[in-house]
Amino acid sequence: MIFKQLFDKETSTLTYILADAVTRDAVIIDPVFGQEKRDLAALDALGAKLKYIVETHVHADHITGARAIKDATNAKFSAGKATGLSCGDVMLEEGDILHFGNEVLYAMSTPGHTDGCTTYRWKDRIFTGDTVLIDACGRTDFQQGSAEKLYNSIQKIMAYSDEHLIYPAHDYNNRRVSSVSQEKHSNPYLQLDKAAFIETMDGLKLPRPAKIDIAVPANEYCGNADAAGIDTSKIAHAVSA
Repeated sequence: MIFKQLFDKETSTLTYILADAVTRDAVIIDPVFGQEKRDLAALDALGAKLKYIVETHVHADHITGARAIKDATNAKFSAGKATGLSCGDVMLEEGDILHFGNEVLYAMSTPGHTDGCTTYRWKDRIFTGDTVLIDACGRTDFQQGSAEKLYNSIQKIMAYSDEHLIYPAHDYNNRRVSSVSQEKHSNPYLQLDKAAFIETMDGLKLPRPAKIDIAVPANEYCGNADAAGIDTSKIAHAVSA
């Protein structure tokens, strides 16, 4: 199997490339606009043929690189059906599967941070988006956020064996991987019962994401800024600011 993790410093976003070691068919999870040259170079270095661009949710903190990568590779765009995106090629529901070569990526619906949040499992690796972060979890105060739904989604992920690895969409403290066992024992949000979790999440007073007014509209068009009515100078500012 082939696995590569990439990091965008500006948005603290983790992007993942998975590929079949024999066929070199690949998927990329959560690419970032402005990093398409890096991502395409990484795929080329692996000799990989990109089949799917996969999003864990409609991001509010960065614009997806899906459109630029799709234009370069003709890969199919995939995300959770509950995102409501009309620009996707393969929209996934609970239990749906993506095949790339002889490899399989499993989708599970994990709403709470947003309605469309989807977690993906590949072998012993779980790509949790913003549902489970390392020692944290996604916020629930915008984009259809629901603390109750998030709590239930976290329990679904934590039901996997302790040895399963957790790969989130973001980390702000130079960490790159966790595990079900580690999160069970060290994540303070996972120590709370449901009522306390909801009270804690509903009481958070977090600043509004700086890029939300640019990122969400563009991401609702799968990264197509023109369709969202956003000019490229604003996108460049959103990536580099």
